[in-house]
Amino acid sequence: MDWQLMLDSLPRFLAGAWLSLKLIGISLVAGAVLSLPIAFARASRRRVLWMPAFAYTFCFRGTPLLVQLYLIYYGAGQFAWVHDSWLWPLLRQPFGCAVIAFAINTAAYQAEILRGGIMAVPVGEVEAARALGMSEWLILRKIVLPQALRLTLPAYGNEIILVVKSSSLASTITLLDITGVARSIVAESFAVYEAFLDAGAVYLILTFLITRAVGAAEGRLMRHLQREDLAKVPSLVPLGS
Repeated sequence: MDWQLMLDSLPRFLAGAWLSLKLIGISLVAGAVLSLPIAFARASRRRVLWMPAFAYTFCFRGTPLLVQLYLIYYGAGQFAWVHDSWLWPLLRQPFGCAVIAFAINTAAYQAEILRGGIMAVPVGEVEAARALGMSEWLILRKIVLPQALRLTLPAYGNEIILVVKSSSLASTITLLDITGVARSIVAESFAVYEAFLDAGAVYLILTFLITRAVGAAEGRLMRHLQREDLAKVPSLVPLGS
């Protein structure tokens, strides 16, 4: 075990971690924005809405992310109209291709998570809001979305962790993320064990921090339920004491 090599490689892994965090953050935000209309379309009863949304989620959840990444990175540039489109500045760079691939992939998963939360919102609350004269947009903003996000927060946490681990695939298109740094160190020194042990440690730290952050957010959003549970616990103090 070459401990000195592992210590000397830490600055390179920190730079790779920063690139991975940028890729993960941008992809998750873009995927979240894209997942909102898809989730509401999936929850709709109209065929013209839910069928295209179902086809989207089925395709992107049913095919490997690596295949999608290769199709965008290697395949998009083969079409002349892509070179003339506004997407070409993104598609001609590995980072842009990775962001697009990760965003459309996680959007499919996030849409299904959000759809489950929307369907779990009690119908009676929505009907009561309509009876009070609230508009559909106000009901969506004040009742449906807050409850759906609160209910789906644990599943969102799992999706974030999956995106973190899936980000290692970005190294296959020449990006020097965490895994890309490990592969370059292996190519230079043939220290496979040391390089990927460092990479695994960085991924573990990222996963730990994300887990704690999601747990803290969940505890903050669920405080009202914790108070209700405490109120149901019978007092141990005898009456009249």
